[in-house]
Amino acid sequence: MQATIEVNDLHKRFGSTVALDGMTFTVRPGRVTGFVGPNGAGKSTTMRVILGLDAAASGSALVGGRPYRTLRFPYRHVGALLDAAALQPSRSARHHLLWQAHSQGLGARRVDEVIDLVGLRQAARRKAGGYSLGMRQRLGVAAALLGDPPVLMLDEPFNGLDPEGIVWIRGLLRSLAAEGRAILVSSHLMSELQDVAGHIVVVGRGRVVADTSMADLIGQHATLEDAYLELTRDAVEFRGAS
Repeated sequence: MQATIEVNDLHKRFGSTVALDGMTFTVRPGRVTGFVGPNGAGKSTTMRVILGLDAAASGSALVGGRPYRTLRFPYRHVGALLDAAALQPSRSARHHLLWQAHSQGLGARRVDEVIDLVGLRQAARRKAGGYSLGMRQRLGVAAALLGDPPVLMLDEPFNGLDPEGIVWIRGLLRSLAAEGRAILVSSHLMSELQDVAGHIVVVGRGRVVADTSMADLIGQHATLEDAYLELTRDAVEFRGAS
């Protein structure tokens, strides 16, 4: 399977609210693509459309050239973290992952591998409901990696991580991209992605306002904060999209 995400001319409304207004970009293999914009810009809605959780009014979203709904054992094609709180709090982290692994034809060995990869070995048998937000983020990353997918999508994965955790996830993302994976990481803070993303897609008001390399973006502005403010100054919040 080709490691790409292709988003082409997506449009979507929530009632009278425009959530996506021609969203178009491509996530290519071998690099981390930062997906940046203010709250309400359409980032989470776009990710949900890619994963088939929301339907677009028009346009297309393909993973490896195919719609997500057509993928057999989708965890082996694309791993996603959209909501770190989406777990059964009375279930241990290991059982949470085992349940997902079994649904995809994966075994316990892979579960233990990703638990070690995200640094949760000592806490794997604790109830996930007692996890901090940072630990839940690590658990969500472990779930996204279960199928060893060529494509990864992570929505605000830095939330709740302490400084050590931020260093860890940046290093992990860089290493995964170096293996040839296509990685899409959303954030509303440009600074979170400065040291990890080679490519940046900036969005506002449901559309792309910049699609460029991080190096070019830095070269064109005095600071990343200046770039972000200039590119998104006309963006407004839309109820129902983020």
